[in-house]
Amino acid sequence: MSDDELERLKAKRLAEMQKNLSQKEEPERTDPRDALLSRLGFRGEEVLRNAEAQFPDQTRMIVSKLAELIASGELPDVIDGGKLLALFRTVGLNVRMDTKINVEQDGKLVSLGEKLKSGEKK
Repeated sequence: MSDDELERLKAKRLAEMQKNLSQKEEPERTDPRDALLSRLGFRGEEVLRNAEAQFPDQTRMIVSKLAELIASGELPDVIDGGKLLALFRTVGLNVRMDTKINVEQDGKLVSLGEKLKSGEKK
Protein backbone atom coordinates (compact mmCIF):
# COMPACT_ATOMS: atom_id res chain seq x y z
CA MET A 1 0.00 0.00 0.00
CA SER A 2 1.33 3.41 -0.88
CA ASP A 3 1.44 6.38 1.47
CA ASP A 4 -1.24 8.18 -0.56
CA GLU A 5 -3.68 5.25 -0.22
CA LEU A 6 -2.96 4.96 3.48
CA GLU A 7 -3.58 8.68 4.04
CA ARG A 8 -6.82 8.50 2.03
CA LEU A 9 -8.04 5.53 4.14
CA LYS A 10 -7.12 7.34 7.36
CA ALA A 11 -9.01 10.45 6.23
CA LYS A 12 -12.03 8.35 5.27
CA ARG A 13 -12.01 6.56 8.63
CA LEU A 14 -11.62 9.85 10.50
CA ALA A 15 -14.61 11.31 8.63
CA GLU A 16 -16.71 8.23 9.56
CA MET A 17 -15.73 8.53 13.22
CA GLN A 18 -16.59 12.25 13.29
CA LYS A 19 -19.96 11.52 11.68
CA ASN A 20 -20.70 8.85 14.30
CA LEU A 21 -19.74 11.23 17.11
CA SER A 22 -21.99 13.99 15.82
CA GLN A 23 -24.91 11.56 15.63
CA LYS A 24 -24.37 10.37 19.21
CA GLU A 25 -24.22 13.92 20.57
CA GLU A 26 -27.81 14.59 19.53
CA PRO A 27 -30.04 12.44 21.75
CA GLU A 28 -33.13 11.19 20.03
CA ARG A 29 -36.12 13.30 20.89
CA THR A 30 -38.96 10.89 21.37
CA ASP A 31 -42.45 11.65 22.48
CA PRO A 32 -42.80 10.67 26.17
CA ARG A 33 -46.15 9.05 25.40
CA ASP A 34 -44.57 6.84 22.72
CA ALA A 35 -41.82 5.80 25.12
CA LEU A 36 -44.44 4.82 27.70
CA LEU A 37 -46.61 3.03 25.13
CA SER A 38 -43.67 0.83 24.21
CA ARG A 39 -43.58 -0.43 27.83
CA LEU A 40 -47.31 -0.88 28.44
CA GLY A 41 -48.67 -4.39 28.82
CA PHE A 42 -52.14 -5.89 29.12
CA ARG A 43 -54.82 -3.14 29.18
CA GLY A 44 -52.19 -0.49 29.87
CA GLU A 45 -53.12 1.54 26.83
CA GLU A 46 -56.79 1.48 27.84
CA VAL A 47 -55.94 2.84 31.31
CA LEU A 48 -53.72 5.53 29.75
CA ARG A 49 -56.48 6.63 27.34
CA ASN A 50 -59.01 6.89 30.19
CA ALA A 51 -56.57 8.85 32.34
CA GLU A 52 -55.79 11.24 29.47
CA ALA A 53 -59.50 11.81 28.86
CA GLN A 54 -60.33 12.40 32.54
CA PHE A 55 -57.17 14.17 33.79
CA PRO A 56 -55.23 15.48 30.75
CA ASP A 57 -52.79 17.86 32.47
CA GLN A 58 -51.90 15.58 35.36
CA THR A 59 -51.56 12.56 33.08
CA ARG A 60 -49.19 14.47 30.79
CA MET A 61 -46.90 15.21 33.76
CA ILE A 62 -46.99 11.60 34.98
CA VAL A 63 -46.29 10.28 31.47
CA SER A 64 -43.26 12.56 31.10
CA LYS A 65 -41.85 11.38 34.46
CA LEU A 66 -42.44 7.73 33.56
CA ALA A 67 -40.71 8.31 30.21
CA GLU A 68 -37.70 9.78 32.05
CA LEU A 69 -37.55 6.70 34.29
CA ILE A 70 -37.76 4.42 31.26
CA ALA A 71 -35.01 6.35 29.45
CA SER A 72 -32.71 6.23 32.48
CA GLY A 73 -33.26 2.49 32.88
CA GLU A 74 -34.79 2.79 36.35
CA LEU A 75 -38.07 1.32 35.09
CA PRO A 76 -37.15 -1.78 33.09
CA ASP A 77 -40.37 -3.75 33.60
CA VAL A 78 -43.51 -3.88 31.49
CA ILE A 79 -46.32 -1.85 33.05
CA ASP A 80 -49.68 -3.55 32.80
CA GLY A 81 -53.01 -1.80 33.21
CA GLY A 82 -53.38 -2.76 36.85
CA LYS A 83 -50.01 -1.29 37.83
CA LEU A 84 -50.67 1.90 35.88
CA LEU A 85 -54.12 2.28 37.42
CA ALA A 86 -52.64 1.73 40.90
CA LEU A 87 -50.03 4.41 40.17
CA PHE A 88 -52.68 6.93 39.13
CA ARG A 89 -54.76 6.17 42.21
CA THR A 90 -51.68 6.44 44.45
CA VAL A 91 -51.07 10.01 43.29
CA GLY A 92 -54.73 10.87 43.87
CA LEU A 93 -56.20 10.47 40.39
CA ASN A 94 -59.22 8.18 40.60
CA VAL A 95 -59.32 7.07 36.96
CA ARG A 96 -62.69 5.51 36.22
CA MET A 97 -62.73 2.37 34.10
CA ASP A 98 -65.61 0.65 32.34
CA THR A 99 -66.46 -2.56 34.14
CA LYS A 100 -67.80 -5.52 32.20
CA ILE A 101 -68.98 -8.73 33.80
CA ASN A 102 -69.55 -11.65 31.45
CA VAL A 103 -71.19 -14.93 32.39
CA GLU A 104 -71.65 -18.15 30.51
CA GLN A 105 -75.14 -18.90 29.21
CA ASP A 106 -75.86 -21.80 26.87
CA GLY A 107 -72.15 -22.18 26.09
CA LYS A 108 -71.67 -18.51 25.16
CA LEU A 109 -70.34 -15.55 27.10
CA VAL A 110 -72.98 -12.87 27.56
CA SER A 111 -72.97 -9.73 29.64
CA LEU A 112 -74.50 -9.88 33.08
CA GLY A 113 -77.15 -7.35 32.02
CA GLU A 114 -78.25 -9.54 29.11
CA LYS A 115 -78.34 -12.57 31.40
CA LEU A 116 -80.58 -10.77 33.87
CA LYS A 117 -82.86 -9.49 31.10
CA SER A 118 -83.26 -12.98 29.60
CA GLY A 119 -83.94 -14.40 33.07
CA GLU A 120 -86.82 -11.95 33.60
CA LYS A 121 -88.53 -12.99 30.37
CA LYS A 122 -88.74 -16.66 31.29
